[in-house]
Amino acid sequence: MTKYSFVLLTEEKEGFLEQLQELGVVDISRSEKPVDQNSSDMFAKATRAKRVLEFLESVDYTKDPDAQAIAKATINVEGEPVTFIENCRNRISELNTELAAAEKAMKARLAWGEYDKNALDGLKDLGYIVRYYCVDAKKFDETWGQSYALQVVENDGKKVWFVTVAPEDEAYSFPVQETNAPDGTYADAAAETDRIKAEIIDCKAGLLNAKDYIPAIKEACNNDLVELDRYLADSVAVGAAEDYISVFTGFAPVENDAELVEAFDKMGVIYLKEDAVEEDNPPIKLKNNWFARQFESFTGMYGMPVYSEFDPTSIVAPFYLLFFAMCLGDAGYGIVLLLFGLMLNKGWIKFAMFDGLGTIISILGAGTMVVGTVLGTFFGMSLYDAAWVPQALKNCMIVGEVEVPGMGMFNIQMLLALAIGVFHICLAMTVKAIGYTKRFGFKETISTWGWLLLIVGGIILAILGVGKLLSPVAIKWAVIVIGTVSALAIYIFNTPGRNPLINIGAGLWDTYNMATGILGDVLSYIRLFALGLAGGMLGQAFNNLAEMVRGDSVITWIPFVLILLFGHVLNILMSSLGAFVHPLRLTFVEYFKNAGYEGKGAKYNPLTTTKTE
Repeated sequence: MTKYSFVLLTEEKEGFLEQLQELGVVDISRSEKPVDQNSSDMFAKATRAKRVLEFLESVDYTKDPDAQAIAKATINVEGEPVTFIENCRNRISELNTELAAAEKAMKARLAWGEYDKNALDGLKDLGYIVRYYCVDAKKFDETWGQSYALQVVENDGKKVWFVTVAPEDEAYSFPVQETNAPDGTYADAAAETDRIKAEIIDCKAGLLNAKDYIPAIKEACNNDLVELDRYLADSVAVGAAEDYISVFTGFAPVENDAELVEAFDKMGVIYLKEDAVEEDNPPIKLKNNWFARQFESFTGMYGMPVYSEFDPTSIVAPFYLLFFAMCLGDAGYGIVLLLFGLMLNKGWIKFAMFDGLGTIISILGAGTMVVGTVLGTFFGMSLYDAAWVPQALKNCMIVGEVEVPGMGMFNIQMLLALAIGVFHICLAMTVKAIGYTKRFGFKETISTWGWLLLIVGGIILAILGVGKLLSPVAIKWAVIVIGTVSALAIYIFNTPGRNPLINIGAGLWDTYNMATGILGDVLSYIRLFALGLAGGMLGQAFNNLAEMVRGDSVITWIPFVLILLFGHVLNILMSSLGAFVHPLRLTFVEYFKNAGYEGKGAKYNPLTTTKTE
């Protein structure tokens, strides 16, 4: 990044910031949140418009039961479009509540039928009271009619609705509890239901017509956000000379230097150009190839690197893909994800929650397809045991058990997961040692290099020893050298210039933390094996269940297919969720911790004239 310091008259601020927005590459250091009531109001207005846009773009009544009536209704947008849309949306919510109540009233009044409410009220004037009852048909006693003036209104075989009439001044008791009198007739409730439905149709028609205003609302929202961005940039200006002069600080990518210098010279603004340094806390703009760029959002979820820190995305990308593929662990599920991602990109299917994720889903699907094949699982079936799979492909599969000298037999996929974990953590420690040395100097990272030499060197020696690639004597001397150098770095020279006894104490404490931490970190990678195993076993269970219901009859294929579809769709959804979350944990906790990644940088956010895309 290049740092720019601008000095200009305060009265020129507005025009200067507008020109920076036209350039679209200069990030003026500013707050990302409202700083006062004015900016809060601007932010609230833009947020309100964005919510309305998100809702309006999802409006689709083609599958609505009243789709034809909605399409025929002509309801014009009245007043300010955003307010109109919000009112329609809120009114539909209110009407749906009213509709549920009206339909419930219709159902309750249906048995009572039609009646003359005035005539019934007239009975009260004559000194008679009408009471209403509803009981189960089994509890209704026909002999009640011999003791009371009783009239059955409806009997559907399950319930009996009836009324009794008795003088108001006469003592009265009845074997069952009376129910509430109907508030009105069935026809009244039906009319109210129709009225509510008609108003809902009008509101939905209004929303459909409001979709024509999407471009205008987007433009207005963008203008509001641009104005807010400019306001926030204006608010950080440092005043000088009794506020006659304002000073701004901004950053831009180095590749835009020539373009910006030419633009600033034409603007006639006074500026100072210099290379950004870590102390300036410049914003971060990641630079990665096409593949790693798809995983930049994962880095952003944790936090952007500080200016002198190593961008972890290039390492996060391949390992996250590998971890996801191992957790899902099924080649058939990988094919499903690959096709799903491709269809999202082509626009053949649409899901709001997956907008813009088609490419990354396709990549994860392709990786799972390859890794799932290597692990020998296809829709819960064992490819290694399938007769139709070529032997050449089986030779590439990692399945079964392997003997570890002196320890017995172990599942080879579990050992693979642990081996990947060891390599991942060693890589993290290497990145930490190199990165810290670059940032703080070798003197401050002697202990880090000592641990790296001890752990990585020890692992390499163990491999060479087990593989008998070095003689016992060579290994002995290598252990002595690595142990001695590591001990000196960890316990004696971990903080040069400090009391050696304090260094030894700090080294012992560091040893305890490393021993417990590294062991726990490595064991965390077993989840790569466990999740893949669980998904494969569940898929196999659904296959067995489907096979149990399949018989010789053609009709038995229906439940067979339904069980397979339901089971594997459910398994894909659950397994994909686990395969998404757990690799993130391995990255954020195990890798970033051992790599010393801080992730406290600020994302590059230049002033531009386009903020809604």
